[in-house]
Amino acid sequence: MAYTKLIPRSTPGAQVEEISRDSAHYRLTIPSGKADRYRLAQLDDYTLLPRRQFPHRLNLRLSLSARTSSDSLPGTWGFGLWNDPFGLSLGFGGNPFRLPAPPNAAWFFGAAEQNYLSFRDDKPAHGFLAQTFRSPKFHPLLIPAGLALPFSRKATRRMLSRVIEEDGIALSAEPCQWHGYRLEWRGNRVSFEVDAVRVFESPVSPHPPLGLVIWIDNQYAAFTPEGKIGFGVLENPEPAWLEIKDIELSTALQV
Repeated sequence: MAYTKLIPRSTPGAQVEEISRDSAHYRLTIPSGKADRYRLAQLDDYTLLPRRQFPHRLNLRLSLSARTSSDSLPGTWGFGLWNDPFGLSLGFGGNPFRLPAPPNAAWFFGAAEQNYLSFRDDKPAHGFLAQTFRSPKFHPLLIPAGLALPFSRKATRRMLSRVIEEDGIALSAEPCQWHGYRLEWRGNRVSFEVDAVRVFESPVSPHPPLGLVIWIDNQYAAFTPEGKIGFGVLENPEPAWLEIKDIELSTALQV
C-alpha cells in the first residue's frame, strides 16, 4: 500500500519535490549556505495534529528506498516514527497545542559528527544509525533532572538516562547509494532491515501514538558524557538532499 498522505514543510530556499506520485518518490533538498540560519525540508503526517492524535499505533511496518547526496551530510536526516518531542505550539493560528515531551522514536537516523544524541555512554550518538527511544509521559525523576541542570549537567544526564530508554547501532550501509529500508514496530520489539537483511532488533519499543517523519536539515544538538550541551546550525557548502521512493505502510503485522 503506497502511502500518500504526507505534508511537505520547508524553510525558505529548501524544497520538497514530488518526482512521482505513483511510486511515492520525493527529493528533499536544503540549499547551500553558511552557519547563519536553519534549513529544513520535511515530509510528515502529524503537523496539524495534537500529539495525542498522532496517527500510528503498534504493529506497523514502514518500508522505503532512499539515498542521499553525500555520505557526510550536515545536521541530521532520516526517516521513521516519533512523537515530535521538541515540538512547541500554543495553538495559535490554527496550529495544534503541543508542549515538549520525553522522546519516543524508532527510525533510521543520520547525524553529523557535531551531534551527540544519546543519554548513554555505550550507545552510538552520531553517524548513520538504527535507533529507538521509549519514554513515559511523566516520570518523577524529570523534576530533579530539571532542577539539577544549572548545577550539574552530568547528574542531569544520568537521571535522564534512567527515564529515557534507548537502543541503537551504527549501520555500515553507504547512505549515498540506493538501499531498501524496513522498520517493524511491535509492542515488545522493533526490528530494522537494510536490503532485506535484518541488521538490528531491539526490545526498546516506543510508546504510541507516533507520527511518520522524513527530513533533512542543518541542525545539530549534543549532550555529551562530560556534561557539555551544544546546539546550533552548520554550514553546508553544497546543496544537500535526501531522495526517497516506494514508501509503504502496513498495519497488519502479527504481534
